[in-house]
Amino acid sequence: MNWESWIVSGFLATLGLTTVAVGSQGLHLTRMNVPYLLGTIMTPKRERAHLYGFLAHLVNGWAFSFFYIYIFEVRHIANWWFGLLIGVAHTLVVLTVVMALLPTVHPRMATERKGPTARRQLEPPGFMALNYGYRTPLSIFVAHMVFGAILGSLYHLR
Repeated sequence: MNWESWIVSGFLATLGLTTVAVGSQGLHLTRMNVPYLLGTIMTPKRERAHLYGFLAHLVNGWAFSFFYIYIFEVRHIANWWFGLLIGVAHTLVVLTVVMALLPTVHPRMATERKGPTARRQLEPPGFMALNYGYRTPLSIFVAHMVFGAILGSLYHLR
């Protein structure tokens, strides 16, 4: 594994993913803000949640980039289209598994079966995060495909 290449490409790919995800919300393509959702896991203070969530998203992106790099190394392929394909697979897991489990682990998120309470005020994502807008799955796909494409194009195999 090329550690230096992983550190740089993983960081840049994570910035690309975050930019697309937050940009999608800014353009009103989705109501979901992943750094904010992550930040509210750590703190009830909304103004701090954005910062904490952004930092957590950077760490998570680097961690997930390690799995992409592992696949690149095992398959001996590292290019934009292969990274993009891994991004598609990653998105399918995020939309079907992670979004379904999020209300069970998030201390401030309501569930589908139990509505909001004084403590749990965030709306649950629902199936494929559709509660945050019908274009949300598309924005998540694009963000993860950008992540994989950047990672695949910048990472250099050993």
